[in-house]
Amino acid sequence: MLKRFLRYYEPYKGLLALDLAATLFLAAADLVFPTATRHVIDVVVPAHDWQGLWLTAGLLVLLFALRALAELVVGYQGHVLGVNIQHDMRRDLFDHLQRLDHKFFDDTKTGQIMSRIVSDLFEIAEISHHAPEDLLVALVRIFGAFAVMCAIEWRLALVACALLPFMTFYAVRYRGKLLDSFKKSREKQAVINERVEESISGIRVVKSFTNEAYEIDRFAEGNRSFRSTRVETVRRLGFFYAGLGLLGNLALVVVLAAGGAFALSGIVSLGSYVAFALFVAQFLQPIQVLMRVFEMYQDGEAGLRRFFEIMDRKPEVADSPNAIVLGAANKVRGEIEFRNVGFRYAEGQERVLHEVNLKVAAGETVAIVGPSGAGKTTLCSLIPRFYEIEEGAVLVDGHDVRTLTLESLRRAVGVVQQDTFLFAGSVRENIAYGRLDAAERDIVAAAKAAAADEFIRSLPEGYNTVVGERGVKLSGGQKQRIAIARMFLKNPPILILDEATSSLDARSEEVIRASIEALSQGRTTFIIAHRLATIRHAKRIIVLTEEGIAEEGDHESLLARKGAYYGLYNAQVESLLIG
Repeated sequence: MLKRFLRYYEPYKGLLALDLAATLFLAAADLVFPTATRHVIDVVVPAHDWQGLWLTAGLLVLLFALRALAELVVGYQGHVLGVNIQHDMRRDLFDHLQRLDHKFFDDTKTGQIMSRIVSDLFEIAEISHHAPEDLLVALVRIFGAFAVMCAIEWRLALVACALLPFMTFYAVRYRGKLLDSFKKSREKQAVINERVEESISGIRVVKSFTNEAYEIDRFAEGNRSFRSTRVETVRRLGFFYAGLGLLGNLALVVVLAAGGAFALSGIVSLGSYVAFALFVAQFLQPIQVLMRVFEMYQDGEAGLRRFFEIMDRKPEVADSPNAIVLGAANKVRGEIEFRNVGFRYAEGQERVLHEVNLKVAAGETVAIVGPSGAGKTTLCSLIPRFYEIEEGAVLVDGHDVRTLTLESLRRAVGVVQQDTFLFAGSVRENIAYGRLDAAERDIVAAAKAAAADEFIRSLPEGYNTVVGERGVKLSGGQKQRIAIARMFLKNPPILILDEATSSLDARSEEVIRASIEALSQGRTTFIIAHRLATIRHAKRIIVLTEEGIAEEGDHESLLARKGAYYGLYNAQVESLLIG
Protein backbone atom coordinates (compact mmCIF):
# COMPACT_ATOMS: atom_id res chain seq x y z
CA MET A 1 0.00 0.00 0.00
CA LEU A 2 2.81 2.42 0.91
CA LYS A 3 4.59 1.70 -2.36
CA ARG A 4 1.44 2.53 -4.31
CA PHE A 5 1.03 5.77 -2.34
CA LEU A 6 4.64 6.82 -3.02
CA ARG A 7 3.90 6.77 -6.77
CA TYR A 8 1.87 9.95 -6.25
CA TYR A 9 5.13 11.77 -5.49
CA GLU A 10 6.62 10.97 -8.92
CA PRO A 11 5.17 13.97 -10.84
CA TYR A 12 6.47 16.27 -8.11
CA LYS A 13 10.01 14.99 -7.61
CA GLY A 14 11.47 18.47 -8.05
CA LEU A 15 9.05 19.99 -5.55
CA LEU A 16 9.71 17.17 -3.09
CA ALA A 17 13.48 17.61 -3.48
CA LEU A 18 13.18 21.36 -2.83
CA ASP A 19 11.00 20.76 0.21
CA LEU A 20 13.33 18.13 1.67
CA ALA A 21 16.44 20.22 0.95
CA ALA A 22 14.91 23.14 2.84
CA THR A 23 13.87 20.77 5.61
CA LEU A 24 17.43 19.38 5.82
CA PHE A 25 18.80 22.91 6.12
CA LEU A 26 16.33 23.65 8.93
CA ALA A 27 17.37 20.55 10.84
CA ALA A 28 21.09 21.27 10.39
CA ALA A 29 20.66 24.93 11.33
CA ASP A 30 19.08 23.96 14.64
CA LEU A 31 22.26 22.07 15.56
CA VAL A 32 24.42 25.18 15.20
CA PHE A 33 23.11 27.26 18.12
CA PRO A 34 24.20 24.87 20.93
CA THR A 35 27.66 24.66 19.35
CA ALA A 36 27.85 28.47 19.09
CA THR A 37 26.74 28.76 22.71
CA ARG A 38 29.53 26.42 23.79
CA HIS A 39 32.07 28.45 21.78
CA VAL A 40 30.94 31.76 23.35
CA ILE A 41 31.02 30.39 26.94
CA ASP A 42 34.28 28.45 26.67
CA VAL A 43 36.27 30.65 24.26
CA VAL A 44 34.85 34.11 23.63
CA VAL A 45 33.83 35.12 27.16
CA PRO A 46 37.03 33.94 28.96
CA ALA A 47 39.14 35.76 26.32
CA HIS A 48 36.99 38.91 26.49
CA ASP A 49 36.87 38.67 22.68
CA TRP A 50 34.33 41.37 21.69
CA GLN A 51 35.05 40.95 18.02
CA GLY A 52 34.48 37.20 18.26
CA LEU A 53 31.22 37.80 20.11
CA TRP A 54 29.84 40.16 17.44
CA LEU A 55 31.09 37.89 14.66
CA THR A 56 29.35 34.90 16.20
CA ALA A 57 26.16 36.91 16.71
CA GLY A 58 26.29 38.21 13.15
CA LEU A 59 26.78 34.75 11.70
CA LEU A 60 23.84 33.48 13.77
CA VAL A 61 21.62 36.31 12.48
CA LEU A 62 22.57 35.39 8.91
CA LEU A 63 21.94 31.73 9.64
CA PHE A 64 18.53 32.45 11.15
CA ALA A 65 17.60 34.65 8.17
CA LEU A 66 18.43 31.76 5.84
CA ARG A 67 16.55 29.47 8.19
CA ALA A 68 13.47 31.71 7.92
CA LEU A 69 13.70 31.48 4.13
CA ALA A 70 13.94 27.70 4.34
CA GLU A 71 10.98 27.63 6.70
CA LEU A 72 8.99 29.68 4.16
CA VAL A 73 9.83 27.13 1.48
CA VAL A 74 8.77 24.26 3.74
CA GLY A 75 5.61 26.03 4.89
CA TYR A 76 4.53 27.01 1.38
CA GLN A 77 5.99 24.53 -1.08
CA GLY A 78 5.48 21.64 1.31
CA HIS A 79 1.77 22.38 1.54
CA VAL A 80 1.60 22.82 -2.24
CA LEU A 81 3.06 19.33 -2.53
CA GLY A 82 0.34 17.98 -0.24
CA VAL A 83 -2.41 19.84 -2.11
CA ASN A 84 -1.14 18.49 -5.45
CA ILE A 85 -1.09 14.92 -4.20
CA GLN A 86 -4.57 15.33 -2.70
CA HIS A 87 -5.76 16.71 -6.05
CA ASP A 88 -4.32 13.76 -7.97
CA MET A 89 -5.73 11.17 -5.59
CA ARG A 90 -9.17 12.80 -5.63
CA ARG A 91 -9.03 12.93 -9.43
CA ASP A 92 -8.10 9.25 -9.66
CA LEU A 93 -10.79 8.27 -7.16
CA PHE A 94 -13.50 10.24 -8.97
CA ASP A 95 -12.37 8.88 -12.36
CA HIS A 96 -12.50 5.36 -10.97
CA LEU A 97 -15.95 5.94 -9.48
CA GLN A 98 -17.21 6.97 -12.92
CA ARG A 99 -16.09 3.61 -14.28
CA LEU A 100 -17.64 1.45 -11.59
CA ASP A 101 -20.86 -0.34 -12.45
CA HIS A 102 -24.36 0.01 -11.07
CA LYS A 103 -23.82 -2.82 -8.59
CA PHE A 104 -21.20 -0.85 -6.67
CA PHE A 105 -23.55 2.09 -6.23
CA ASP A 106 -26.38 -0.26 -5.30
CA ASP A 107 -24.23 -1.57 -2.44
CA THR A 108 -22.45 1.63 -1.35
CA LYS A 109 -24.06 4.62 0.29
CA THR A 110 -23.33 8.11 -1.00
CA GLY A 111 -22.21 9.27 2.47
CA GLN A 112 -19.48 6.63 2.54
CA ILE A 113 -18.19 7.74 -0.84
CA MET A 114 -18.24 11.40 0.22
CA SER A 115 -16.32 10.54 3.39
CA ARG A 116 -13.60 8.87 1.39
CA ILE A 117 -13.30 11.50 -1.31
CA VAL A 118 -13.26 14.45 1.14
CA SER A 119 -12.31 13.61 4.74
CA ASP A 120 -9.94 10.71 4.08
CA LEU A 121 -8.04 12.51 1.34
CA PHE A 122 -7.60 15.59 3.52
CA GLU A 123 -5.82 13.48 6.14
CA ILE A 124 -3.75 11.80 3.44
CA ALA A 125 -2.72 15.22 2.10
CA GLU A 126 -1.50 16.18 5.57
CA ILE A 127 0.62 13.05 5.72
CA SER A 128 1.99 13.47 2.22
CA HIS A 129 3.97 16.60 3.08
CA HIS A 130 4.27 16.64 6.90
CA ALA A 131 5.47 13.06 7.26
CA PRO A 132 8.58 13.31 4.99
CA GLU A 133 9.52 16.68 6.49
CA ASP A 134 9.07 15.62 10.10
CA LEU A 135 10.81 12.31 9.50
CA LEU A 136 13.84 13.98 7.92
CA VAL A 137 14.05 16.66 10.63
CA ALA A 138 13.78 14.06 13.36
CA LEU A 139 16.47 11.79 11.91
CA VAL A 140 18.92 14.63 11.26
CA ARG A 141 18.45 16.09 14.73
CA ILE A 142 18.69 12.74 16.48
CA PHE A 143 21.80 11.51 14.70
CA GLY A 144 23.36 14.98 14.41
CA ALA A 145 22.81 15.80 18.06
CA PHE A 146 24.02 12.36 19.14
CA ALA A 147 27.17 12.70 17.02
CA VAL A 148 28.00 16.12 18.53
CA MET A 149 27.21 14.89 22.06
CA CYS A 150 29.55 11.96 21.53
CA ALA A 151 32.22 14.36 20.34
CA ILE A 152 31.76 16.44 23.52
CA GLU A 153 31.66 13.49 25.94
CA TRP A 154 30.67 10.02 24.71
CA ARG A 155 29.94 8.69 28.24
CA LEU A 156 27.45 11.47 28.88
CA ALA A 157 25.90 10.81 25.46
CA LEU A 158 25.28 7.20 26.46
CA VAL A 159 23.65 8.39 29.69
CA ALA A 160 21.34 10.64 27.64
CA CYS A 161 20.25 7.61 25.60
CA ALA A 162 19.50 5.51 28.67
CA LEU A 163 15.73 6.03 28.49
CA LEU A 164 15.48 5.78 24.69
CA PRO A 165 14.70 2.00 24.69
CA PHE A 166 11.86 2.62 27.16
CA MET A 167 10.42 5.38 24.97
CA THR A 168 10.61 3.12 21.90
CA PHE A 169 8.94 0.22 23.71
CA TYR A 170 6.20 2.52 24.98
CA ALA A 171 5.50 3.86 21.48
CA VAL A 172 5.40 0.41 19.86
CA ARG A 173 3.11 -0.88 22.61
CA TYR A 174 0.54 1.80 21.87
CA ARG A 175 0.62 1.34 18.10
CA GLY A 176 -2.13 -1.29 17.88
CA LYS A 177 -4.45 0.57 20.24
CA LEU A 178 -4.13 3.84 18.33
CA LEU A 179 -4.61 2.18 14.94
CA ASP A 180 -7.80 0.53 16.17
CA SER A 181 -9.07 3.84 17.54
CA PHE A 182 -8.37 5.74 14.32
CA LYS A 183 -10.06 3.04 12.25
CA LYS A 184 -13.20 3.13 14.39
CA SER A 185 -13.28 6.93 14.24
CA ARG A 186 -13.21 6.81 10.45
CA GLU A 187 -16.04 4.29 10.36
CA LYS A 188 -18.20 6.36 12.73
CA GLN A 189 -17.47 9.52 10.72
CA ALA A 190 -18.65 7.74 7.57
CA VAL A 191 -21.90 6.77 9.32
CA ILE A 192 -22.53 10.42 10.24
CA ASN A 193 -21.86 11.49 6.64
CA GLU A 194 -24.30 8.85 5.40
CA ARG A 195 -27.07 10.02 7.70
CA VAL A 196 -26.55 13.69 6.90
CA GLU A 197 -26.56 13.03 3.14
CA GLU A 198 -29.60 10.78 3.36
CA SER A 199 -31.59 13.12 5.58
CA ILE A 200 -30.80 16.24 3.54
CA SER A 201 -31.53 14.50 0.24
CA GLY A 202 -34.88 13.33 1.59
CA ILE A 203 -35.70 16.47 3.58
CA ARG A 204 -39.03 16.95 1.80
CA VAL A 205 -40.10 13.42 2.69
CA VAL A 206 -38.95 14.00 6.26
CA LYS A 207 -41.03 17.15 6.55
CA SER A 208 -44.07 15.68 4.82
CA PHE A 209 -44.17 12.92 7.43
CA THR A 210 -43.22 15.35 10.23
CA ASN A 211 -40.36 13.02 11.14
CA GLU A 212 -37.86 15.76 12.00
CA ALA A 213 -37.61 14.51 15.60
CA TYR A 214 -36.92 10.97 14.38
CA GLU A 215 -34.14 12.18 12.07
CA ILE A 216 -32.67 14.29 14.88
CA ASP A 217 -32.67 11.27 17.20
CA ARG A 218 -31.18 9.02 14.53
CA PHE A 219 -28.40 11.52 13.83
CA ALA A 220 -27.84 12.08 17.54
CA GLU A 221 -27.32 8.35 18.02
CA GLY A 222 -24.59 8.26 15.37
CA ASN A 223 -23.13 11.51 16.64
CA ARG A 224 -22.94 10.17 20.21
CA SER A 225 -21.32 6.98 18.95
CA PHE A 226 -18.73 9.01 17.05
CA ARG A 227 -18.11 11.19 20.11
CA SER A 228 -17.55 8.12 22.29
CA THR A 229 -15.12 6.65 19.79
CA ARG A 230 -13.32 9.94 19.38
CA VAL A 231 -13.12 10.47 23.15
CA GLU A 232 -11.53 7.04 23.48
CA THR A 233 -9.07 7.95 20.74
CA VAL A 234 -8.02 11.23 22.35
CA ARG A 235 -7.84 9.48 25.75
CA ARG A 236 -5.32 7.05 24.34
CA LEU A 237 -3.47 9.88 22.64
CA GLY A 238 -3.43 11.76 25.94
CA PHE A 239 -1.86 8.83 27.78
CA PHE A 240 0.49 8.28 24.85
CA TYR A 241 1.90 11.80 24.83
CA ALA A 242 1.83 12.13 28.62
CA GLY A 243 3.94 8.98 28.92
CA LEU A 244 6.36 10.14 26.28
CA GLY A 245 6.61 13.55 27.91
CA LEU A 246 7.35 11.99 31.28
CA LEU A 247 10.08 9.77 29.87
CA GLY A 248 11.56 12.74 27.97
CA ASN A 249 11.62 14.92 31.08
CA LEU A 250 13.18 12.13 33.11
CA ALA A 251 15.89 11.96 30.47
CA LEU A 252 16.50 15.70 30.92
CA VAL A 253 16.78 15.23 34.69
CA VAL A 254 19.24 12.37 34.21
CA VAL A 255 21.38 14.47 31.86
CA LEU A 256 21.15 17.48 34.18
CA ALA A 257 22.38 15.43 37.12
CA ALA A 258 24.99 13.43 35.21
CA GLY A 259 26.20 16.48 33.28
CA GLY A 260 26.44 18.46 36.50
CA ALA A 261 28.52 15.68 38.05
CA PHE A 262 30.79 15.60 35.01
CA ALA A 263 31.20 19.41 35.14
CA LEU A 264 31.93 19.39 38.92
CA SER A 265 34.48 16.65 38.34
CA GLY A 266 36.16 18.70 35.62
CA ILE A 267 35.47 16.11 32.92
CA VAL A 268 33.58 18.66 30.79
CA SER A 269 33.73 22.45 30.65
CA LEU A 270 30.87 24.74 31.61
CA GLY A 271 30.27 25.59 27.94
CA SER A 272 30.23 21.92 27.01
CA TYR A 273 27.79 21.24 29.84
CA VAL A 274 25.39 24.00 28.66
CA ALA A 275 25.77 22.93 25.03
CA PHE A 276 25.12 19.33 26.05
CA ALA A 277 21.91 20.32 27.82
CA LEU A 278 20.78 22.15 24.68
CA PHE A 279 21.68 19.18 22.49
CA VAL A 280 19.71 16.82 24.72
CA ALA A 281 16.61 18.91 24.02
CA GLN A 282 17.49 18.72 20.31
CA PHE A 283 17.88 14.97 20.73
CA LEU A 284 14.64 14.28 22.63
CA GLN A 285 12.33 16.66 20.77
CA PRO A 286 12.68 14.75 17.47
CA ILE A 287 11.60 11.60 19.24
CA GLN A 288 8.31 13.30 20.03
CA VAL A 289 8.18 14.49 16.41
CA LEU A 290 8.60 10.89 15.30
CA MET A 291 5.72 9.95 17.55
CA ARG A 292 3.63 12.67 15.90
CA VAL A 293 4.55 11.23 12.50
CA PHE A 294 3.53 7.87 13.87
CA GLU A 295 0.18 9.31 14.97
CA MET A 296 -0.37 10.93 11.58
CA TYR A 297 0.47 7.68 9.85
CA GLN A 298 -1.95 5.76 12.04
CA ASP A 299 -4.68 8.24 11.20
CA GLY A 300 -3.81 8.39 7.52
CA GLU A 301 -3.27 4.66 7.13
CA ALA A 302 -6.97 4.06 7.74
CA GLY A 303 -7.78 6.64 5.05
CA LEU A 304 -5.27 5.08 2.65
CA ARG A 305 -6.79 1.65 3.16
CA ARG A 306 -10.25 3.01 2.42
CA PHE A 307 -8.91 4.87 -0.64
CA PHE A 308 -7.26 1.80 -2.14
CA GLU A 309 -10.25 -0.33 -1.15
CA ILE A 310 -12.30 1.58 -3.73
CA MET A 311 -9.43 1.86 -6.23
CA ASP A 312 -9.03 -1.93 -6.09
CA ARG A 313 -12.72 -2.47 -6.78
CA LYS A 314 -12.92 -3.69 -10.36
CA PRO A 315 -16.10 -3.05 -12.34
CA GLU A 316 -17.93 -6.26 -13.10
CA VAL A 317 -19.12 -4.69 -16.35
CA ALA A 318 -16.22 -3.64 -18.57
CA ASP A 319 -15.11 -3.75 -22.19
CA SER A 320 -13.79 -7.12 -23.35
CA PRO A 321 -10.25 -7.08 -24.81
CA ASN A 322 -11.54 -7.31 -28.39
CA ALA A 323 -14.69 -5.22 -27.97
CA ILE A 324 -16.08 -3.74 -31.16
CA VAL A 325 -17.79 -0.39 -31.75
CA LEU A 326 -21.52 -0.66 -32.35
CA GLY A 327 -22.41 1.16 -35.55
CA ALA A 328 -18.81 1.45 -36.73
CA ALA A 329 -19.60 -0.28 -40.04
CA ASN A 330 -23.31 0.44 -40.42
CA LYS A 331 -25.88 2.68 -38.82
CA VAL A 332 -27.37 1.21 -35.64
CA ARG A 333 -30.76 -0.26 -36.55
CA GLY A 334 -31.88 -1.11 -33.00
CA GLU A 335 -32.87 -4.76 -33.41
CA ILE A 336 -32.96 -6.35 -29.93
CA GLU A 337 -33.02 -10.01 -28.98
CA PHE A 338 -33.04 -11.71 -25.55
CA ARG A 339 -31.89 -15.36 -25.70
CA ASN A 340 -32.62 -17.50 -22.64
CA VAL A 341 -31.73 -14.60 -20.36
CA GLY A 342 -31.47 -15.31 -16.64
CA PHE A 343 -30.34 -12.84 -14.01
CA ARG A 344 -29.91 -12.33 -10.27
CA TYR A 345 -28.39 -9.29 -8.56
CA ALA A 346 -26.08 -11.22 -6.24
CA GLU A 347 -24.94 -14.75 -5.59
CA GLY A 348 -27.38 -16.54 -3.33
CA GLN A 349 -30.32 -14.26 -4.16
CA GLU A 350 -33.39 -15.45 -6.02
CA ARG A 351 -33.44 -15.03 -9.77
CA VAL A 352 -35.15 -11.92 -11.04
CA LEU A 353 -35.35 -13.18 -14.63
CA HIS A 354 -35.86 -16.76 -15.87
CA GLU A 355 -35.16 -17.90 -19.43
CA VAL A 356 -36.47 -14.77 -21.12
CA ASN A 357 -36.70 -15.05 -24.90
CA LEU A 358 -37.80 -11.99 -26.84
CA LYS A 359 -37.18 -10.48 -30.26
CA VAL A 360 -37.91 -6.85 -31.02
CA ALA A 361 -37.57 -5.59 -34.58
CA ALA A 362 -35.76 -2.36 -35.39
CA GLY A 363 -38.09 0.59 -34.94
CA GLU A 364 -40.73 -1.45 -33.11
CA THR A 365 -42.43 -0.24 -29.93
CA VAL A 366 -42.98 -2.81 -27.18
CA ALA A 367 -44.80 -2.28 -23.89
CA ILE A 368 -43.65 -4.36 -20.91
CA VAL A 369 -46.07 -4.85 -18.03
CA GLY A 370 -46.28 -7.12 -15.04
CA PRO A 371 -46.51 -7.21 -11.27
CA SER A 372 -43.96 -5.38 -9.12
CA GLY A 373 -40.75 -7.35 -8.78
CA ALA A 374 -41.22 -9.23 -12.03
CA GLY A 375 -38.01 -7.72 -13.45
CA LYS A 376 -39.34 -5.24 -16.02
CA THR A 377 -36.74 -2.55 -15.28
CA THR A 378 -34.03 -5.18 -14.80
CA LEU A 379 -34.73 -6.68 -18.22
CA CYS A 380 -34.34 -3.32 -19.95
CA SER A 381 -31.26 -2.47 -17.87
CA LEU A 382 -29.48 -5.40 -19.51
CA ILE A 383 -29.74 -3.77 -22.96
CA PRO A 384 -27.22 -0.96 -22.16
CA ARG A 385 -25.42 -3.52 -19.99
CA PHE A 386 -25.86 -1.72 -16.71
CA TYR A 387 -25.51 -5.18 -15.15
CA GLU A 388 -23.66 -8.24 -16.37
CA ILE A 389 -25.85 -10.96 -17.81
CA GLU A 390 -25.69 -14.17 -15.80
CA GLU A 391 -27.24 -16.57 -18.32
CA GLY A 392 -28.05 -16.38 -21.97
CA ALA A 393 -27.35 -13.34 -24.13
CA VAL A 394 -28.73 -9.94 -25.14
CA LEU A 395 -28.08 -8.99 -28.73
CA VAL A 396 -28.21 -5.59 -30.44
CA ASP A 397 -28.22 -5.77 -34.22
CA GLY A 398 -26.99 -9.35 -33.91
CA HIS A 399 -24.06 -8.48 -31.61
CA ASP A 400 -23.85 -9.83 -28.08
CA VAL A 401 -23.71 -6.69 -25.90
CA ARG A 402 -20.70 -8.19 -24.09
CA THR A 403 -18.70 -7.94 -27.32
CA LEU A 404 -19.45 -4.23 -27.78
CA THR A 405 -17.69 -1.24 -26.25
CA LEU A 406 -19.76 0.20 -23.44
CA GLU A 407 -19.46 3.71 -24.83
CA SER A 408 -20.83 2.84 -28.27
CA LEU A 409 -23.57 0.64 -26.80
CA ARG A 410 -24.78 3.24 -24.31
CA ARG A 411 -24.64 6.03 -26.87
CA ALA A 412 -27.17 4.00 -28.84
CA VAL A 413 -29.55 3.63 -25.88
CA GLY A 414 -31.59 6.37 -24.21
CA VAL A 415 -33.36 5.94 -20.88
CA VAL A 416 -36.15 8.15 -19.51
CA GLN A 417 -37.04 7.19 -15.95
CA GLN A 418 -39.97 7.87 -13.67
CA ASP A 419 -37.72 9.63 -11.14
CA THR A 420 -36.19 12.23 -13.42
CA PHE A 421 -32.76 13.40 -12.33
CA LEU A 422 -31.76 16.95 -13.18
CA PHE A 423 -28.45 18.54 -12.30
CA ALA A 424 -28.46 21.72 -10.24
CA GLY A 425 -27.45 23.92 -13.20
CA SER A 426 -29.57 25.73 -15.75
CA VAL A 427 -32.31 24.37 -17.98
CA ARG A 428 -29.96 24.76 -20.96
CA GLU A 429 -27.20 22.74 -19.27
CA ASN A 430 -29.61 19.94 -18.39
CA ILE A 431 -30.91 19.62 -21.94
CA ALA A 432 -27.39 19.90 -23.38
CA TYR A 433 -26.33 16.94 -21.23
CA GLY A 434 -27.87 14.82 -23.98
CA ARG A 435 -25.13 16.04 -26.33
CA LEU A 436 -22.48 18.22 -24.75
CA ASP A 437 -21.33 19.84 -27.99
CA ALA A 438 -24.86 20.77 -29.10
CA ALA A 439 -25.46 24.19 -30.62
CA GLU A 440 -28.07 26.55 -29.16
CA ARG A 441 -30.47 25.96 -32.05
CA ASP A 442 -30.31 22.19 -31.45
CA ILE A 443 -31.09 22.65 -27.74
CA VAL A 444 -34.11 24.83 -28.55
CA ALA A 445 -35.26 22.41 -31.24
CA ALA A 446 -35.10 19.53 -28.77
CA ALA A 447 -37.10 21.53 -26.24
CA LYS A 448 -39.75 22.31 -28.85
CA ALA A 449 -39.97 18.66 -29.85
CA ALA A 450 -40.56 17.78 -26.19
CA ALA A 451 -43.26 20.49 -25.85
CA ALA A 452 -41.00 22.21 -23.30
CA ASP A 453 -39.98 25.40 -25.09
CA GLU A 454 -43.08 27.36 -24.10
CA PHE A 455 -42.85 26.74 -20.37
CA ILE A 456 -39.06 27.20 -20.40
CA ARG A 457 -39.41 30.67 -21.92
CA SER A 458 -41.96 31.55 -19.23
CA LEU A 459 -39.41 30.86 -16.50
CA PRO A 460 -37.71 33.90 -14.86
CA GLU A 461 -34.52 33.53 -16.90
CA GLY A 462 -35.73 31.25 -19.63
CA TYR A 463 -33.15 28.66 -20.64
CA ASN A 464 -30.71 30.17 -18.13
CA THR A 465 -33.02 29.47 -15.18
CA VAL A 466 -31.27 27.42 -12.50
CA VAL A 467 -33.44 24.40 -11.67
CA GLY A 468 -32.05 23.74 -8.17
CA GLU A 469 -30.84 20.46 -6.71
CA ARG A 470 -32.51 17.57 -8.55
CA GLY A 471 -34.73 20.12 -10.31
CA VAL A 472 -36.56 21.05 -7.13
CA LYS A 473 -37.74 24.39 -8.58
CA LEU A 474 -39.70 22.66 -11.35
CA SER A 475 -42.87 20.59 -11.34
CA GLY A 476 -42.80 16.88 -12.08
CA GLY A 477 -44.19 17.42 -15.58
CA GLN A 478 -41.66 20.16 -16.34
CA LYS A 479 -38.77 17.98 -15.20
CA GLN A 480 -40.03 15.12 -17.32
CA ARG A 481 -40.29 17.32 -20.43
CA ILE A 482 -36.71 18.50 -19.92
CA ALA A 483 -35.63 14.86 -19.63
CA ILE A 484 -37.44 14.10 -22.88
CA ALA A 485 -35.84 17.14 -24.55
CA ARG A 486 -32.48 15.82 -23.40
CA MET A 487 -33.31 12.52 -25.07
CA PHE A 488 -34.39 14.24 -28.31
CA LEU A 489 -30.99 15.89 -28.34
CA LYS A 490 -29.18 12.60 -27.76
CA ASN A 491 -31.25 11.04 -30.56
CA PRO A 492 -30.58 7.36 -29.72
CA PRO A 493 -31.88 4.56 -31.99
CA ILE A 494 -33.00 2.57 -28.92
CA LEU A 495 -35.27 4.10 -26.29
CA ILE A 496 -36.31 2.84 -22.85
CA LEU A 497 -39.19 4.62 -21.10
CA ASP A 498 -39.33 3.38 -17.53
CA GLU A 499 -42.66 4.43 -15.96
CA ALA A 500 -42.08 7.82 -17.58
CA THR A 501 -45.58 9.19 -16.88
CA SER A 502 -46.77 7.20 -13.87
CA SER A 503 -46.22 9.99 -11.30
CA LEU A 504 -47.91 12.78 -13.28
CA ASP A 505 -51.37 14.27 -13.25
CA ALA A 506 -53.71 13.59 -16.18
CA ARG A 507 -53.01 16.87 -17.97
CA SER A 508 -49.22 16.61 -17.71
CA GLU A 509 -49.39 12.95 -18.66
CA GLU A 510 -51.30 13.76 -21.84
CA VAL A 511 -48.74 16.41 -22.89
CA ILE A 512 -45.81 14.14 -22.14
CA ARG A 513 -47.43 11.13 -23.80
CA ALA A 514 -47.64 13.14 -27.02
CA SER A 515 -43.95 14.05 -26.65
CA ILE A 516 -43.06 10.44 -26.02
CA GLU A 517 -44.96 9.31 -29.10
CA ALA A 518 -43.00 11.83 -31.15
CA LEU A 519 -39.76 10.70 -29.53
CA SER A 520 -40.53 7.03 -30.23
CA GLN A 521 -40.98 7.53 -33.96
CA GLY A 522 -38.40 5.56 -35.90
CA ARG A 523 -36.77 4.16 -32.74
CA THR A 524 -36.86 0.76 -31.10
CA THR A 525 -38.82 1.62 -27.97
CA PHE A 526 -39.46 -0.24 -24.72
CA ILE A 527 -42.24 1.21 -22.58
CA ILE A 528 -42.25 -0.09 -19.02
CA ALA A 529 -45.65 0.64 -17.59
CA HIS A 530 -47.46 0.02 -14.35
CA ARG A 531 -50.72 1.72 -15.29
CA LEU A 532 -52.11 -0.44 -18.08
CA ALA A 533 -54.36 2.35 -19.35
CA THR A 534 -51.27 4.17 -20.63
CA ILE A 535 -50.34 1.36 -23.04
CA ARG A 536 -53.74 -0.02 -24.05
CA HIS A 537 -53.18 1.21 -27.64
CA ALA A 538 -49.79 -0.50 -27.95
CA LYS A 539 -49.65 -3.05 -30.76
CA ARG A 540 -47.38 -5.37 -28.80
CA ILE A 541 -47.57 -5.87 -25.05
CA ILE A 542 -45.27 -8.25 -23.18
CA VAL A 543 -46.52 -9.57 -19.82
CA LEU A 544 -43.54 -10.37 -17.61
CA THR A 545 -43.99 -12.39 -14.41
CA GLU A 546 -41.61 -14.01 -11.95
CA GLU A 547 -41.62 -17.11 -14.17
CA GLY A 548 -40.67 -15.15 -17.29
CA ILE A 549 -42.75 -13.96 -20.25
CA ALA A 550 -46.27 -15.16 -19.57
CA GLU A 551 -48.20 -13.59 -22.44
CA GLU A 552 -47.79 -11.45 -25.51
CA GLY A 553 -50.26 -9.58 -27.71
CA ASP A 554 -52.30 -6.40 -27.95
CA HIS A 555 -54.69 -5.11 -25.28
CA GLU A 556 -57.84 -6.70 -26.66
CA SER A 557 -56.34 -10.11 -27.39
CA LEU A 558 -54.71 -10.29 -23.96
CA LEU A 559 -57.97 -9.44 -22.22
CA ALA A 560 -59.73 -12.12 -24.25
CA ARG A 561 -57.28 -14.75 -22.98
CA LYS A 562 -58.27 -13.98 -19.38
CA GLY A 563 -54.78 -14.74 -18.19
CA ALA A 564 -52.12 -12.75 -16.32
CA TYR A 565 -52.84 -9.48 -18.18
CA TYR A 566 -56.55 -9.87 -17.58
CA GLY A 567 -55.91 -10.25 -13.85
CA LEU A 568 -53.64 -7.16 -13.73
CA TYR A 569 -56.11 -5.05 -15.67
CA ASN A 570 -59.11 -6.01 -13.56
CA ALA A 571 -57.16 -5.41 -10.35
CA GLN A 572 -56.35 -1.87 -11.49
CA VAL A 573 -59.92 -1.17 -12.59
CA GLU A 574 -61.21 -2.44 -9.24
CA SER A 575 -58.67 -0.28 -7.42
CA LEU A 576 -59.84 2.81 -9.32
CA LEU A 577 -63.46 2.06 -8.60
CA ILE A 578 -62.79 1.58 -4.90
CA GLY A 579 -60.70 4.76 -4.86
